[in-house]
Amino acid sequence: MKVLTGLALMGVAATFRPDAGVHRIDGPKTNPPVSLNAAFGYDLPPVITPTFRKDTINISKLGAVADGLTLNTAILNKAIEQCNRGGGGVVLVPRGLWLTGPIALKSNVNLHVASGALLQFTNQRDAYPLVKTTWEGEDAVRNQAPISGTDLENIAITGSGILDGAGEVWRMVKKSKLTADQWKKLVASGGVVNDKQDSWYPSAQSLKGATATIKKDGAPGNYLDIKDFLRPNMLSLTRCKRILLEGVTFQNSPAWCLHPLLCEHITLRNLNVKNPWYAQNGDGLDLESCRNGLVENCTFDVGDDGICIKSGRDEQGRKRGVPTENILVRNCRVYHAHGGFVIGSEMSGGVRNLYVSNCTFMGTDVGLRFKTARGRGGVVENIFIDGIDMTDIAGEAILFDMYYAAKDPVPQQGESNELPAIPAQPLSEATPQFRAFQVRNVICKGAETAILVRGLPEMAVKDILIENAVLQARKGFVCIESENIRLKNVSLITNAKTVMQIQNSRNLTLDKIQYSGNPELLLHISGDRSKDIRLLNTDTSHARKTVETDANVPINSLTTK
Repeated sequence: MKVLTGLALMGVAATFRPDAGVHRIDGPKTNPPVSLNAAFGYDLPPVITPTFRKDTINISKLGAVADGLTLNTAILNKAIEQCNRGGGGVVLVPRGLWLTGPIALKSNVNLHVASGALLQFTNQRDAYPLVKTTWEGEDAVRNQAPISGTDLENIAITGSGILDGAGEVWRMVKKSKLTADQWKKLVASGGVVNDKQDSWYPSAQSLKGATATIKKDGAPGNYLDIKDFLRPNMLSLTRCKRILLEGVTFQNSPAWCLHPLLCEHITLRNLNVKNPWYAQNGDGLDLESCRNGLVENCTFDVGDDGICIKSGRDEQGRKRGVPTENILVRNCRVYHAHGGFVIGSEMSGGVRNLYVSNCTFMGTDVGLRFKTARGRGGVVENIFIDGIDMTDIAGEAILFDMYYAAKDPVPQQGESNELPAIPAQPLSEATPQFRAFQVRNVICKGAETAILVRGLPEMAVKDILIENAVLQARKGFVCIESENIRLKNVSLITNAKTVMQIQNSRNLTLDKIQYSGNPELLLHISGDRSKDIRLLNTDTSHARKTVETDANVPINSLTTK
């Protein structure tokens, strides 16, 4: 039984009727609160969705031209400004191919991209001025986002049309991610190749930025010589309240696709988010330091993490101190991505009270991916996941990793994913923490590793429950530097010689573990800090050997019943 199935959180979207007269809708609409007390002992607060006047401004009536050649930037922004000044309403982008530069949203405006409409952002990089913003959780100067808004209330992008960010003129491309023919065509199209001949850049300025030391702050004018390198996120919303994104397709972003930062009451529904699979930093959704959100019935097929939760990076993130919290993600699909549902690695402000239910990951590098590193700080806690189906996962089905190294989660040919021996460091505010996760009802058909839990010597991954899972993978369960981990009713379908490996971990319960075939070893324990490990209600008769412990493991570290 999937605990979250059928929970009523069905908010009413803002309605668009192009023939409607003036009609003000009084008061915001509210998704009802969700009670999760029975399963998790916590209730989600309500998510408030925006509402709009039905006044409609059709951009074609203001002189916009849908010929794919005329730049309609000024008219689009004029329509949004006019709608805002008139008390709000709908700005209609009707069917057609509309070329535009960057758009600035305004409060009380619903940008409705109709069926058959393609809002194509220009590939002329000079149309996007440098602005002060953030990048990967820290203050930065970047090019203005194709769509942006700051300190707004009651905003939406709706419809069933397409918004294309022209990301191909911004992104670098690694040779290793293309076929030989694709690489030749890309190089012949223009741009420059680095000295190693293994990466293509859209311009010499972009390559210069990739090899330069980038300042973290400063005036935009100080970055003009590397402007092309400073790729924008496609949709950048900062300190906004009551946001609705519904129905449209966002595709081909220069960097991250959707980036709400410090926003509240966010509803994302029935979206399609698409990027080329090789798109560097081509995340689908990054919710950063946001609270009270609903993400449902969305599809992601992108070049980096699919659905990602963040809260700032390192010292700046800790100083901001705003967690991402009270978010429900349900009924979503993720195709190619570095991770299906992801937390981190920029989580320095903390993450808490997240609920993920009934999602499907197909062909992602990692399924459930929780990543951080020394220096981040921050606490990730109270994460509840129920009902995940996965297939064709290149790396780990479930991953807790406190050694994130900012590289692809699946090693390239010839690369190693093994960690060197790393000594403990003193605890500080820069020490990150993962704790209090509940993961239930997970199916995975095909992965490299079923479950990998990898904490720090000074800070274990703590208080993790994984219950009712069937995981088919080349490797089984690997647990390093962890505490209070519980696997209950977990099937590890693997041909590995050793099904489960535990290193320097304590207070582990392995209850009702099923496994396939006749492995040479069911459980290997290593590390002089491994203790209080319990193997319960498990038929060990099919394994040639039940347990093997290294010489430095304390006596009586394992109990079987």
